Formats: sequence, C-alpha cells, structure tokens
Amino acid sequence: MQDTRFHEFLHRQIPMLVGLSLVPGLAYIFLGWLHDVFVPAVGWYVLMLLTAAWGIHLYRSFDAATMSETRREQWYTQCSRLVYAFFTLWALIFLIYVRLDAYKLHYIAIFTEIGASVVASSLLASDKRLFRPTILVLMIPLTVYFTLIGEWYAYVLAIFSTILTWVLLYAARSTNTLLMQTRHQATHDALSGLYNRQYFIEHLQRRMNSLNESGEHGYLLLIDLDHFKTVNDTLGHDVGDRLLQGVVERLLDTAPDHCVVARLGGDEFIITGGSFTQRDACEAEALDVARQLLSALKTPYVVGAHQLYISASIGVSLLGPGDCNANRFIKEADIAMYEVKEKGRDGVFVFDAEMARRVEGDLEIERLLHFALPRGEITLHYQPQVDRAGRIIGAESLVRWTSPTLGTVPPDRFIPIAEQTGLIIELGRHILETAFRTLGDWHRAGLVLKQFSVNISMRQFTHPGFAAQVEELVRRHLDPVVVQTLMFEITETVVAEDIEGVIRTMQRLKALGIRFSMDDFGTGYSSLSHLNRLPLDELKVDRAFVLALRDDDGDRAMVVTILNMAKLFGLNTVAEGVETAAQHAFLMHHGCGMFQGYFHSKPLARDAFELFVQDNAATRNAI
Repeated sequence: MQDTRFHEFLHRQIPMLVGLSLVPGLAYIFLGWLHDVFVPAVGWYVLMLLTAAWGIHLYRSFDAATMSETRREQWYTQCSRLVYAFFTLWALIFLIYVRLDAYKLHYIAIFTEIGASVVASSLLASDKRLFRPTILVLMIPLTVYFTLIGEWYAYVLAIFSTILTWVLLYAARSTNTLLMQTRHQATHDALSGLYNRQYFIEHLQRRMNSLNESGEHGYLLLIDLDHFKTVNDTLGHDVGDRLLQGVVERLLDTAPDHCVVARLGGDEFIITGGSFTQRDACEAEALDVARQLLSALKTPYVVGAHQLYISASIGVSLLGPGDCNANRFIKEADIAMYEVKEKGRDGVFVFDAEMARRVEGDLEIERLLHFALPRGEITLHYQPQVDRAGRIIGAESLVRWTSPTLGTVPPDRFIPIAEQTGLIIELGRHILETAFRTLGDWHRAGLVLKQFSVNISMRQFTHPGFAAQVEELVRRHLDPVVVQTLMFEITETVVAEDIEGVIRTMQRLKALGIRFSMDDFGTGYSSLSHLNRLPLDELKVDRAFVLALRDDDGDRAMVVTILNMAKLFGLNTVAEGVETAAQHAFLMHHGCGMFQGYFHSKPLARDAFELFVQDNAATRNAI
C-alpha cells in the first residue's frame, strides 16, 4: 500500500523530467538543422512538447489532500505512462542520431542514451515498476548497436554496456530497498509490526476522500485494552510487550481482510473497515466486528509462566460522505471508547448524534471557560454543614459559573472539561484563593466555623506544584488558627493514581493544619487498605446513597456500613444530599455526625450565607 509521500515524491520528479527533456532537446534540433535531419528532429521535439504538456497537466492535477484512493491510483497510472513516454522518446532520438556516424553525432547519441539511463536509475529508484523497464528500454538498443558494428572493440563495448545495465539496475534496486526499509520504519510500529498513527491518519484521510467521491459509508473502531497498565506495573514491560503481540495476532486474525489495522500507541489500536452503500449495513458490520474482537481478546493469554486475562473497550465512529477531517473521527471514536470505560469497560459504544451534540456543547464550554475567570464569571457559594444539635458548624465551598452565553453551567458539566483540558489548575487556584480569602474575612468578622470544606480535583491534587501553591495561599490569607478549620475534600479517584505520592502530599499539607475528607465514599476505588493508609479525618456519605435511603435496602445497608466503618477508623462523618426529615432521622439514628443538604439549606452566596448563620444563631439563642 503506497503512502502519500511516495506519490508526492513521484509528483516532484515531473518538473525535473520536463526540464531535462525540453532543454537538451533544443540541441538536437540545432544539430538536426546542421546535418540534414531537421524534420525528424522537429517531429521528435513536437512529441516531446506534447509529452511535457501532459506532464504539466498531471503535475497540476495532483492534490494529496483531496484525492481519493481511486483517483490517486488513476493519477499514478497516468504518471507511469508519462515516464515511459519520456524515456521512449529518448530511445527514439538515439535511434535517429546514432546512424549519423559521418558527422560523429553517434557519440552524442551514445552519451545521451547513457545519461538518460543514469537519470532513470536515479529519479525512478523509488518504484521498481518504473526503473526496471525504463533502464532496459534505454540500454538494450545501445547494446544491440554496439553488437551490430561487427568490430572487436564494439563487442567489448557491448559487454561493457551490459555490465553498465546491470550496475544501473543494481544501484536502483539497492536504493529502492533502502527507501522501502526507511518507509516501513516510518509507517509501521516497531513492536507490533502494524501501521503506526502517522500512516493511519494519512490512510484514513484517503479513505474519507474516497467515501466523499463514492457517497458510501465506512467505519472506525478504536480499541483500548482494559487495565493493561496493571500488567506492565506488576509483571514488567517484557510480559506486557508479549501480551501486546498476542493481542495483535488476534486483531489480525479476527478483523475482515478489507480492514486496515494500526497501533496508535501504548495499548490503543484502531481499525478502519470497508465501504457500504447503506449506513445501517455499515453500522451492523462495525458492531459485529467489534463484538467478535471483544470475544477474541478475552480468551486467556499464556505468556511464559503467566496466564493472563484482558478485556477491551471499543469506540465506534461511522464515516460518511461530506466528512473531511480524519483527526475528528479518531476523536469521535476515542470519545465513544471512553463512554465504554465510564460504563464499566468490556463493551462497545457507537458515537451517535446525541454524543455529537454533547461534544459540541463540551467544546463550547471549553472555549468560554477560557474567558470565565478574567471576566469574573466564576464565583463560590457556600452550603451550611449542621451538627446533630442543629447548629451550623461548617460550610462547603461550591464553585458556580454563570455565563452570559450559556447561563448557569452546573459544576458536573464544566469541572470534568476543566480537568481534561488542564484548565483545572488555574481554576483550582482561583477557587482556593477565593475560599481562603472568604474564610479569613469571616474569622476576622467573628463568624467562626469549626470546619470549612474545599473540593480538590484529582488532577489538581496530583499536580507537582499543588502543595507549594497551598502553602503560599495559606501564608497570604490565613493565620495558623484559621488553617485548622480547613478540610480538603478529595475523591476516591485520587487513590487510583500514585498512592505513595498522594500520601506524601497529604502529610505535607497536614503539617500546615489542613485536614482531609474522602468525598463520595463508596462509589469509586477505595478499599479498607486505602482507608487505613490515607491520613483521613472524615468520610462523606455520597448523596446517591442518601437520596435512595427510602427506596433501596442495599443503599440503606451501604450507608450504615460506611458510618460503622468511619466509627471503626475514628473518622468523622458528613452526609451530603440530605433533603427530607426521614433521611435526616435515619442518619441521626445510625450515628452520622454532620448533615448537608436542602433539608437544612441550599448553597448560598457569601452574603446570604452570612445572614443565614446569623439567623440560625439568633433562633437558637431565642430557644
């Protein structure tokens, strides 16, 4: 399969062939005028001009970005014929002038034929289908000419010309072999032997050009191995590499012959399928192939002394006429693949119109989020935390974004996007600084809280400069007494990262007096061993469990288990999402220490929170 660079190389040779044919050809017209072969020389040059015009047309018609695979092959076929035409004309001028030995023009003809052969060997070395017949067409007439002279020296020259023919073929073949090896290295993955990302994107662009031209549909499968990192981390990269090679064998054995399989990098592979007149038939084959691949990949692997099991998540993107961006379709398949990851892995998901709308919405959020901080659109609200006696003893700071374009954007929409794009680092610093400044102002005004919670995202927490950033903000805004009220809420996803590094960061911040709460406990990666190792002070019962207390015995049991575990480990407890008296009573009965939710108060702006605390204190004093 020829890649774009091959055709581009051949495309660049056309002006060279035109120039090397037209300019020296003028000398043959002049010599023909001097030695009574003017008419044949002019006729030959007219043919050369027509061939050059054909070459210029082919040169201008080449457009790597938009040409389909069919049009590219048609262009290549025409270009091959052009090359044969140029060098056949040079063989013809040799036959015309080599007869004029009385004027010594046969020497010029012989030199020109040898020169044309060298040019062919050099310029056409990238393609065996071109340089072999061209060199033979040029050199065989020369060898025959020497043989027909009938003198002993002519036979020697015939032998030498035969040797020169072999040398030219050998040089071109050697250059071709080196070019093919270099091309293979540039377009293939060294470990798996599959096409690499760079080549696949070029191939996919050509496929999309073809689909645009034919009006047909195709599909793309993005395959990511589940938990492959665990194999590398526990058994080593040698075992991981051999496992990948086993995966590649199964991909090649299972995928239909018309599919192109490539490795994007790491444990990600990508496959593009055939062409279909109907979108439904295209989607049906894509899903069928994906399911076959899932089944094949889940069969146990034997690598040395290890028997390994692995599954995959596959995202499907359907290609169709009117589409023109290869990278966008890879991104769509990537998004669909991550949808599988979020749903528990080991499955297939097709990128559809609903997901496209969501992606467009995410892109708009990402674009506007870049301007939200400078424009002052990001603010904090504060939700009261109430103890068992009904006293407001704490608050959780919650970020809010009010966009002039989008209106109020909920945090669960823009925070994940900020994490994916890296904007969370800048956004997180703004949240910390605003929260610290507010806490310091409250303390100086006499509004004293026992704890003040701030949510810390996983990417923000694991950023190398996070601890130093917190230390700097603490020095600027808080005194040592107020720092003791800070509670950083981290989610269970943090423990999926480098747990040793997480513990070091937590211990460094605890030295300042900051405490830690495990937010949304019971929904992610935590285990008893993590609870035992992490220097936590509090567990937070996820709102999903609290909201389901009235409906599900399992959730009630989970809440009771979490509360008992917290008591076992000596941790305080906060239940979030408390909305009804029944939920509050259940949590009270089972020993929950603090409550947060609409049953007590919704999140409030800073001024409203201050008034709410004052009213709560006044009410309790009146009692």
